[in-house]
Amino acid sequence: MNGVFPALGGTEGSRSWFERAQASLAGGISSSARLTSTGPHPYPLYMTSGSGARVRDVDGNEYIDYLVSYGSAVLGHASPLLTDALTDVLRTGTMFGTCNVPEVELAELICRMVPCAELVRFANSGSEAVQGAVRAARGYTGRSTILKFEGHYHGWSDTLAVSNRPTTAEAGPYGAPHAVPHSPGIPPGVVDDVVVRPWNDPAALRSALDAHPGLAAVICEPIVANNACTMPDTGFLDLLRQECTARGIVLIFDEVCTGFRTGPGGAQTLFGVIPDLAVYSKALGGGLPIAAFAGRREVMEPLASGRVKHGGTYNASPLCATAALVTLRALNDPAVTGRIDETGRRIMETVRRAAHDRGVPCAVQGVGAMFQVVFTPDGSPTRQYRDLLTADGGRYDAFRHELLKRGVHTNAYAMACWFVPAVVSDADLDATCRAVEDAFAVL
Repeated sequence: MNGVFPALGGTEGSRSWFERAQASLAGGISSSARLTSTGPHPYPLYMTSGSGARVRDVDGNEYIDYLVSYGSAVLGHASPLLTDALTDVLRTGTMFGTCNVPEVELAELICRMVPCAELVRFANSGSEAVQGAVRAARGYTGRSTILKFEGHYHGWSDTLAVSNRPTTAEAGPYGAPHAVPHSPGIPPGVVDDVVVRPWNDPAALRSALDAHPGLAAVICEPIVANNACTMPDTGFLDLLRQECTARGIVLIFDEVCTGFRTGPGGAQTLFGVIPDLAVYSKALGGGLPIAAFAGRREVMEPLASGRVKHGGTYNASPLCATAALVTLRALNDPAVTGRIDETGRRIMETVRRAAHDRGVPCAVQGVGAMFQVVFTPDGSPTRQYRDLLTADGGRYDAFRHELLKRGVHTNAYAMACWFVPAVVSDADLDATCRAVEDAFAVL
């Protein structure tokens, strides 16, 4: 790819492919999250190639990429580290449905990197790994009910697809929100096993724990990637740990987004709070489909003994386990994750300065590795899901399109976030910051 970033040109090719796709793919897409628009145009972009921090669409438009497969391609696109290692696996066999050496080496590395990890199990996606962690917690405690937080996302499967994006009318009382199924097709019995509370509210948390003494687990995104990187209030994660310990409840961190990219130990190292179980995907595989749940030996023992069941033909295939092993060896170097953080923080500061200079109220929240720009009415950061319902989504859409026109590709959803790859060059970073400044000039 060349070093020039042309303004967003025609996207007729993407429009044409989307029209064609609708004849064979349900809705024209393979994931509901891909039902996006290209600025004012009602179709998604179709990407054909990527290298490092850049991607190119079917019309030849080139972008610096801060979606990076929703954070998965943390080492960049077509990383030579991965290409070289995976080429060898392609020659010798990608999967056998048996145990293999890379899965053992990978589990050992995760146990060294992750504070809570004494035993590990692998899966293929974050949704699968969440299901595994919840089953492990239920099997260990002998209880069924799970407490989750309003707006937190734990995958598309029935188990916890509850109150991810409720409307104001659906959400119910602030202190005791309704458990709202994310989609038709989720049985009422599944929803009945989920208790929902607002994030960052100690009183609401304690009232729920008092009212539901038979909880199997409390689960959260430590940094709420799916609520525009809403951060935990100081001490809130510590409170979760204290209350779960005192009441014999399993604490689960969903680190599908935070894991490994925010530092070698993820959010539990970043905040100094160690859960009983943690769930990983995204950055774990460097762009290949692999996930894991890991935790204390005592909690994982029913799974290890075979009393609690968990399986999967594709779990930790040699291809995906090798990709994860290569990726984690790179991310275990603090210099790599430090570079990711520094890059993101410079972009965050550029957004803040541009917003201030142009008089545009917005919050820039998260950490360098993953963050979001939220156009709140007064520029205050969000503390919980309902704060996002008053944000200016139209202005976010305009901001994203102005960035696309200037060769910067970000998440289409205002409630999601930017993910920073490890391979953003100085030139990429300078171009990104110029695009941000120019975009704010026309907002």
